[in-house]
Amino acid sequence: MERLVRAVQDLSRVRSVEEIREIVRHAARELTGADGATFVLRDGDQCHYVDEDAIAPLWKGQRFPLHTCVSGWAMTNRRSAVIADVFDDVRVPVDAYRPTFVKSLVMVPIRTDDPVGAIGNYWSTPHRATAEEVQVLQALANTTAVAMENVRVYQELEKRVRDRTLQLEHANQELSSFATSVSHDLRAPLAVISGYADLLRLTSAEALDEKARSYLQQIPVHVMRMSALIDDLMRLAKIRTAELSVTSVDLTALARDIARQLEAAHPGHPVRFVAQDLPPVKGDEPLLCIALENLLSNAWKYTQRTNGATVVFGGREEPDGTFGYFVRDNGAGFAAEDAGRLFVPFQRLHVAADFPGTGVGLTIVARIIEKHGGRVWADGTPDAGATFHFTLGLPE
Repeated sequence: MERLVRAVQDLSRVRSVEEIREIVRHAARELTGADGATFVLRDGDQCHYVDEDAIAPLWKGQRFPLHTCVSGWAMTNRRSAVIADVFDDVRVPVDAYRPTFVKSLVMVPIRTDDPVGAIGNYWSTPHRATAEEVQVLQALANTTAVAMENVRVYQELEKRVRDRTLQLEHANQELSSFATSVSHDLRAPLAVISGYADLLRLTSAEALDEKARSYLQQIPVHVMRMSALIDDLMRLAKIRTAELSVTSVDLTALARDIARQLEAAHPGHPVRFVAQDLPPVKGDEPLLCIALENLLSNAWKYTQRTNGATVVFGGREEPDGTFGYFVRDNGAGFAAEDAGRLFVPFQRLHVAADFPGTGVGLTIVARIIEKHGGRVWADGTPDAGATFHFTLGLPE
């Protein structure tokens, strides 16, 4: 029973038929003290003697028709065959047994309801297998059937994973190629448009009326906006395929550096910035910096019409026990029912003329946080500010 338990434990961990046959051929012989054991698999209408453990060669590697061998009889009849004398049983192909040491045998099917193989034990002296020996050998066969099914399922899942991975690799390659092509194909005409607008302004601005000159002045504004959108789309495409370079990251220091840059870029928009001292995290510093830049620049943007603008970066324990981070502002905010649209590309909750942007920044944030095994969400109130939360799921 101890040997059977060990075999069952070993079979529970296998991932290939080769591992199964290595375990079974030894366990089958040891369980009954037989002089030989064989592991047979059904191959269509033939019996394939896959492996063996015996005092002398038997039939390893050979195939026989189902109707001509004892293993085929056990599989066809879905029950064990106990043969005390191999030369006095009509089920035995005597000529195949004459060159061997075998005098007695027992053969049990693997999976009795729909046999996929058989396990045989052989003795070099006359021996009638006891009920206990048959029972323990059948228990091994039943466990072998489960292990073979597990291997089939495991290999099928592996194949699906490989196929899916290949599909994703192809999709990422196509996305990267598309993004590069779009970037090149769009930047070229943008440069031409910008160049012609500059020439027109230098050579013909005086000949245009005030309305036409205002139209002319709008061209570089929209060229810059289109260029920023291309940059964001390229960044989004690269983030999808980027490999994480994980180090220890001080998010507080990053947030303070970004805030100083925003203060310098917007001298006419004073903001009180507060950053809590938080412990370092594990993550990709350049990607996390991009995420914080998008969140903090959004907070700066949406507080530009707020008196006493305040932006806070901090952390706290979430209700589910994980530690989360947040960027909070007291700016324009948004309605609760619009929260689900925030991280969808090109979804805008405010008029572009009031708060310009590409509509991709928060999508970039979401992709970065997802690559770090975390999640991101937001809550807000119109004209009372918004809070963007995120967690990071990389193990310490």
